[in-house]
Amino acid sequence: MGFYARHIGPRFVSCLCAMEGIAAEREKVVPHAAGTVLEIGIGPGLNLPLYDPARVTRVIGVDPIAEFLDLGRERRRRSPVPLDIIQAPAEALPLDDDVIDTAVITYTLCSVADPAQALREVRRVLKPKGRVLFLEHGLSSDANVAMWQHRLNPIWRKLAVGCNLTRPVQKLLDEAGFTIQRIESYYLDGAPRPVGFLCQGVAQA
Repeated sequence: MGFYARHIGPRFVSCLCAMEGIAAEREKVVPHAAGTVLEIGIGPGLNLPLYDPARVTRVIGVDPIAEFLDLGRERRRRSPVPLDIIQAPAEALPLDDDVIDTAVITYTLCSVADPAQALREVRRVLKPKGRVLFLEHGLSSDANVAMWQHRLNPIWRKLAVGCNLTRPVQKLLDEAGFTIQRIESYYLDGAPRPVGFLCQGVAQA
């Protein structure tokens, strides 16, 4: 891993993900988590202040990249809910089957190496009827925007240390065996369309 990927890229991505518009989208999703929560790609801990301690028993935060976890030390210290951090890939969760009530996946499927396997793992560890709360950017349903996403993706992936613009979020959830209970697709206000196509909703194991 080079200097940019270790020191600059994680800070660049964290700053993007902490922007006001994106933070407002997180606020629509994260407070609905309940019980034992698994957060995939917890990284700098941007969701932590949004968990409701009256609803959440504890959060298990998983992230494979130490550089992203390092950026979240202060937020973890101030976490409003009990918190366990596991440095591990989402594709191989070191958790037993059927132990999670809610999985929170925000701006993460874009960067995991194998999103299909990661979602299979999430489904494995969820309790029967467990829920996934998701907020992701991904491949647009507009063919013209999608064309630009495919063109820009090789550059963007290097700039944003592994983030992809072309992940088909709903298709990935469907193929992993989830039942989508609610989904909204829209463009983030003020963001360029190739990077601002969002999918937000709830899926059930």
